[in-house]
Amino acid sequence: MPAISVENLVVAYGAHTAVHDVSFTVSPGEIVGLLGVNGAGKTSTVEVIEGYRRPTAGQVRVLDLDPVADHGSVAARMGVLLQEDALYPGARPEELLRLFAHLYDTEPGEADTLIEAVKLTDSRHTAVRKLSGGEKRRLGLALALIGSPPVLILDEPTSGVDVAGRRIIRDLVKARREAGTAVLLTTHELDEAQRMADRLVIIHEGRVIAEGSVEELTAGRIGSGIRFQAPPGLQISELATTIGVAVTEPEPGSYFVAGEANPELVARITVWMAERGVMVGDLRAGRHHLEDVFLMITDQAETGETPNPPRSSPRSRRSGRSEGTPT
Repeated sequence: MPAISVENLVVAYGAHTAVHDVSFTVSPGEIVGLLGVNGAGKTSTVEVIEGYRRPTAGQVRVLDLDPVADHGSVAARMGVLLQEDALYPGARPEELLRLFAHLYDTEPGEADTLIEAVKLTDSRHTAVRKLSGGEKRRLGLALALIGSPPVLILDEPTSGVDVAGRRIIRDLVKARREAGTAVLLTTHELDEAQRMADRLVIIHEGRVIAEGSVEELTAGRIGSGIRFQAPPGLQISELATTIGVAVTEPEPGSYFVAGEANPELVARITVWMAERGVMVGDLRAGRHHLEDVFLMITDQAETGETPNPPRSSPRSRRSGRSEGTPT
């Protein structure tokens, strides 16, 4: 049985429908990344899962419970890390963790164990307002993990976190997955999604437009390609005509060739560049980078193309959430 089940979810705000018939699941021991641009419907979907918002239509179940009607039971078994830190500025990490440990059924010493796990031992007596952004994110994760909830909702868990801190967060989340926790992750940092998630659900304008494992989305469902670095502003239309496949520039100086990677295509690209005295850097052939795939899928959705139809799949606690702007 899925730990989280979203079936034909619709969320409307008056005349505006933010979520259209969205379906996906998260199983115990699985990390699912929910991806989408701003305004895609991620926040509205997650708020229904957390029990903060009632669905307009469809059904959401968490641990086979209704997150609104059974909110107390769901909240006690769901750990939530919000995008915006909602921590008492004058409190200290050790105080907050011990407070939360008293509120939930925890093992003796769990607060101390979590302080060590998120590497805040040296800052355990430092006021929250004096912590760095990365330290606050790690503290927020530790609070979400109090009581070992079977469901975790993580909103931008590595935002503002340095490289070392990201590794700490990734390792902790993956350890909880190995222990059987179901994790729903939302992030704009696609590298983190690629590193952490077992499966991805991409939504656009309130609809699921693609779903699958990282491997399926970056290789099997769209094909291979070639990515390289060069000075920004190349004449990509001319290059595309010369080599016979589409070329895009997702970011200035970063290029993607949407063709089947093979020695002949690589040679045509490098010859074209050499003829113009342009140095090619960081050329990678084969599997798409997740960012390339995400941009292609969302661009195709914008133009009405559906090359990769989505596959259907039949503890809000610790801090408050304001209603905010629907997204």
